[in-house]
Parts: sequence; structure tokens; C-alpha cells
Amino acid sequence: MGWSLKLTILLLCVEAAASVTPLTMPGCREYCGDVSIPYPFGVGDSICFKNPYFELYCNESSFYQHPVLFFGKGSNVPILNISLELGLLKVDLLQARDCYDRSGISVDRFNQWFAFAEFFTLSQTRNKFTAIGCDTIAFMTDSAGESFTTGCVSVCNSLDNVTGGVCSGIGCCQTPIPTGFRNVTMSLGSVFNHTNSFDFNPCSYAFLADQEWFNFSRSDLSSTGNRLRTAPAVVEFVVEKKTCEEAGNKCGPNSKCSYSHDGAGYRCHCNLGYQGNPYLPQGCQDTDECGDIHNNPCVKEAQCINTKGNYSCSCRRGYRGDGKVYGIGCIRGTKAFPIMPVVGGTGLSILFLLACGSLLYYTIKKRKLIKLRQKFFQQNGGLLLQQQISSRRGVSDIAKIFSEEDLKKATNNFDESHIIGQGGYGRVYKGILPDKRVVAIKKSKIMDQSQILQFINEVDILSQINHRNVVKLLGCCFETEVPLLVYEFISNGTLYQHLHNEDHASPIPWEKRLRIAAETAGALAYLHSAHSIPVLHRDMKTANILLDDNYIAKVSDFGASRLVPMDQTQMTTLVQGTLGYLDPECFHTGQLTDKSDVYSFGVVLAELLTGEEPLSPERPPEHKSLAMYFLSSIKENRLFEILENEVLNEGNREQLMAVAMLAKRCLKLKGEERPTMKEVAAELEGLRKIQQHPWVQGNQEETEYLLGEPSSYSIDNGNATGQESLGNDFILEIDIAR
Repeated sequence: MGWSLKLTILLLCVEAAASVTPLTMPGCREYCGDVSIPYPFGVGDSICFKNPYFELYCNESSFYQHPVLFFGKGSNVPILNISLELGLLKVDLLQARDCYDRSGISVDRFNQWFAFAEFFTLSQTRNKFTAIGCDTIAFMTDSAGESFTTGCVSVCNSLDNVTGGVCSGIGCCQTPIPTGFRNVTMSLGSVFNHTNSFDFNPCSYAFLADQEWFNFSRSDLSSTGNRLRTAPAVVEFVVEKKTCEEAGNKCGPNSKCSYSHDGAGYRCHCNLGYQGNPYLPQGCQDTDECGDIHNNPCVKEAQCINTKGNYSCSCRRGYRGDGKVYGIGCIRGTKAFPIMPVVGGTGLSILFLLACGSLLYYTIKKRKLIKLRQKFFQQNGGLLLQQQISSRRGVSDIAKIFSEEDLKKATNNFDESHIIGQGGYGRVYKGILPDKRVVAIKKSKIMDQSQILQFINEVDILSQINHRNVVKLLGCCFETEVPLLVYEFISNGTLYQHLHNEDHASPIPWEKRLRIAAETAGALAYLHSAHSIPVLHRDMKTANILLDDNYIAKVSDFGASRLVPMDQTQMTTLVQGTLGYLDPECFHTGQLTDKSDVYSFGVVLAELLTGEEPLSPERPPEHKSLAMYFLSSIKENRLFEILENEVLNEGNREQLMAVAMLAKRCLKLKGEERPTMKEVAAELEGLRKIQQHPWVQGNQEETEYLLGEPSSYSIDNGNATGQESLGNDFILEIDIAR
């Protein structure tokens, strides 16, 4: 071989080596095993990575080499792949497991925990939380103290019920994860400790993984524990927790900045027509689209010419036409082109392709819609709710599953003119079903998983309640992005509207107010003590008391309610409810009892007596809370000065005083000093009997007997004097109301 040929080959090799776009800082390690390590990640010296969050350790002593990312607190995660263009890492996470022997004794339990640093979040669009097992309850909790918990349930008693490739709650279940999730605890539970399924499924597994990776198989159920199982998950990263504007021009040449969809920070990307690493000082390099002769982007008669960030096509000598118009290309100039046949044939071909394309489009669109509805069904807790209510007899006669189309027709596609109310949990629409029934449709707002659980909670509670003074649940719909509930339509608005809105010109007479109070108390007493499992409403207020045409009360809105196990007298919970009605004791201690509903009902009684709103800026600051204003007026012997004129003119003063004293007892700061709702309901019914039979009032002793315990008050010159002192508790509750 001659020296000139050798020199030519050497120069070509040097040119080829120079054309390879660098991804790391000079002198830094490019690979760990077969995993590329592009900057801002790096191994070794501090110059190789952007900051300590992106420092990797190459584990060379394991069975196979792979980089490890240290997230602190003992959470070290192996990396399988790094994609700068997508801003993604693929990491290998351990699975949680829970295994039992034949007698139901736990033999192998491993709850998985990991915490990612602030620049890294689990991809909400790529990952799903999955559980495998036939006696499995899986939980995923935000271990950073955000009080977030989600999960799914998988049940089956035989392999015959399990279908491979389907993960819908029989042998396998899945649920999406929230946006911005990075601190995770995965744990497992079991109802029967796998004693009913041990022969074919002794273990449960739970993992967070790329949804494209996992495909459920019946053989997954037979896996046993005592070994580490992993799953690949997708993690999104940003380089700084700033917007592009705040960061300034931090990306390299020929690149652009983009802000992450979850608001975590920014990333850099190469411009179109460029490739390489946008985080390096030299930035992205031009892509030579014409360099691959086997993949010429131009037609074969045209010449490809590379330009910065793009390319152009030029006709070679002896051809005519526009080489830039892909698909037509260059035509020899010596032969006439048969225009009409080509145009006619092309037209027919285009029409045929359009027809096929339209048919294919609508088929794909229909399939996507079906899949989307199935996704929403699972996302909205449909499977979990089915499992909760299917075991309760009679539920199928009460709750019906409505289709999205039925409810759209009923509300004219949820037109704003059909809105009849809205609150913290969503809007309520008036609708007319195909069978001409008028209904109220509750459409929740866009929710996180905790709100989904509230939705399931409301359906579960209402499907078990059958009481004339509780609004009736007719059915629900899971096919939409936000869940829907369908109730009986109550035509006369809310008690709040009648008491406080100016458009209700005719005030409610005292006799009807007393009956509404007695009916509401009776419904709450039923929920607390007569229902099979006690129910705490937690948001009792006049806005949640509906009235029909005959002013019959209907208690509604159970979105914040809770079922209380029979062996528990109180529960620790997050404080929920409406300002002005909140139980001060629950507010301070977080201990929820049935006496919390009693306090809220006491505020409702005060509203019925005074016509005042529960919170009003028009009252003095110390009397902003109606509860404080009401108790203060009783203490200062001014009760009849604050009663609404219509109430004072229509009601018997001894009877009004009795109701006021009952409201005062309900508003005691200490829950143990308040009456039960059963006692409140009985006392209000007794007062109604007095009103219906005035002759009873002639006997004072019998009157006190009907009212319950003797009241320690007297009436002097039209005002009430009470013998109970509010003391320091009164001052404390004023502070809470503020």
C-alpha cells in the first residue's frame, strides 16, 4: 500500500472521529457498562457532572456494570438508560412483596421505600402502580409527609377466573400515580393471608414500573418470595428548579430551553436539525442529513446538499423539475409527460385513500374512546367501588350505572344554563333522563387521588342509606374524566337560600323552621345510631339541607363523610368542613366524633332562630362567628333582641327559649357536654308536639318533661336569663372563629 493511500485513509479516520458529537466533558468517563453517561451526569471528578445531584457511581463489582444514582437517605437507584432529549432516566426499582405459608403465617415481607432528590420526579404519564396477587391490597404512600395514599385491590379464588394480559382487579390491578411524585412507600396487605389461594398464589407483589414494560401473565401468580425482584420505572429530571426566564441563557449553542409540564424546573433540547448535548459549552452540532448515502432524503434523481440545521435537494444535469418537492422528483426533459392519465389515476387513488383513511380514522377514534372510558373507569375508582358495594344486598336496586351519553343528553352537554349549584367538590346540574325523570347530577372538579377516594366514599355511604330525609342516590357514571353522581332532584333549593338570599321574598314560617330542624336532626340521628355502620356527616350546614315543594328537609352532600367502625368512638382525621360550622374541639385535637355534627347542627339552629349568616363581616369582629354572637347574646340577656322578627312574632316565647337553650347545649366547647343527635331529635319532636297541642303548655312540669332535662333559664321582661357561664371557653372559641 502506497504512502499516499495510507495518508488518505488516516485523514478519513481522523475526520470521522472528529465528526462524532461528544456527550461528556473532556477527559470524563463516557460509559458505565453499556449505559452512556452524558453531561450533566458524570462519574469521577466534580468537573464531570453539573452538581452533586447528578453525580453517578459506576458499580463495577456486580454481576453486570451499571451506574448508580445516590438520592440520599440510603436510597440508591441503578440506572438502565439516560435520555437527554426526553429528559428521562430509566431506573431499576425493587418490588414490594408479601408471602405466606399454607397456614396463613407471613414468611417473607418486604415493604419498598425510596426517595428521589428534588431534581427528579416519577413520570406520571409513563409509570403505573401495579399489584399482583389473588388476595392482595396494595398501597402506595407519599412518604414525604404529604398524607397522600392510593392503591388497588386484586382478588380471585381460582386460576380459571384469571385472564392473561388483563390487569383489571382479578389477579392483577393497576392505578395511575400523581404528578410530581418522588417520595414513595409501597406496602401490601391481605384479607385471608392467601389461605384461599395458597396452592397457586402464595405471594403478593407491588411495584412502580413503566407501563409499556409490564404484561400480566397467569404464571406471575405462582412466583414465590425469598429473592429480589425489580421493575424498570421512568424518572423525569430537570437541571435547575427555575423557569427558562429565571435561568437566563443557560443552554448551549443551537439549543432551546423548555419548562417541565409539572412545574419542577427547566431542561435543554437541541434545535431541529442539530444533535448532541445541549448542556455542554459547545452545544449541539449540525446533523448531516446527506451523509448517509443509503438513506438519501431526496429522490434518487436529485442531489442532497447539507445546510446548517437543514438540507436542500437539487436536480442533477439532464433532469428537470424541483428536487425539493419530495415524491415528484426530477423528470427527464426529452420525453413528454402523460399529464391527463396520471392526473386522472392520481385523483381516483386520492379519493380511495381518503375514504380508507376516514374509515380508519373513525375506527381508531372509536377504539381510543372505548379505551379512554375504560381508563377513566379504573382511574375514578370503579373497580374498587364495585368490590365495596357488590357484597351489599339490595344495592343494585338503588344505584344504577349511567352512560356518559345519557347524562350529556340529560343536561344538553352540561350546559351552564343547567347549573343549579356549586361548592367545594364540584357543580350540580339539573337534568331530564330519557324516562322523563328529573334528576340532579353532581360533577366533581378535576381531582387528585384523595378526592377520588372521597367520591367513592360518597357513593358507598349513600348506597347504604334509605331515609326519607336523606337525598336519594339514583346512580353514578365512571366513563368521564371526572366522576358523576345522579341524585333525585329536590325542587325548592337549599335552606341557606331561603334564609339568606334576597330572591326568596317569603320567609319560612317558624312552624316550618321547627319541622325542618326536627327532620334534619332525625336524619343525623339515624346516620349516627340507627344505621348499620355509624356515619359522620362532617359538613352539616344549611347549604346541605335541601327542601322540596312541601318544605320537607333532605340532608345532602356526603363527600366529606366517614363510616365509623362499631368499636371506635372517635377517629383521628384531617379537619374538614365549612368555616362557621367547624367544631372547635375537632379543630384543635383532630379527633372526630359524632359530637362534631352536633356542634354544626347547633349553628344551623342558631341560623333558623336569628336568620343571620354563620360568618358575617357586618357584625363586630368579636361577633363575626354566629356561634359566638348567639352565645354572647344569651349570656348578656339579649337573646330576643337578635331573633329574626318573623320568628319572634310567630313563635311561642317559651318554645323559642327552649330551642335556643338546646342550640346552646349543642355549641358547648367540650364535645362530652353536648347532647347526642338522638337526644336533640327527641327534644325537637317534643317541642313540635307542644306547638301542635297548645293545651300542653298549661302544665309546666309536663312541658319540661317533654323537653328533656329541666332548663336553667327564666324570662324577664321579654329577655332570657341563663344560669350557665361561658367563662374562658367563650374567649377561646372567639379566637378559633377568627
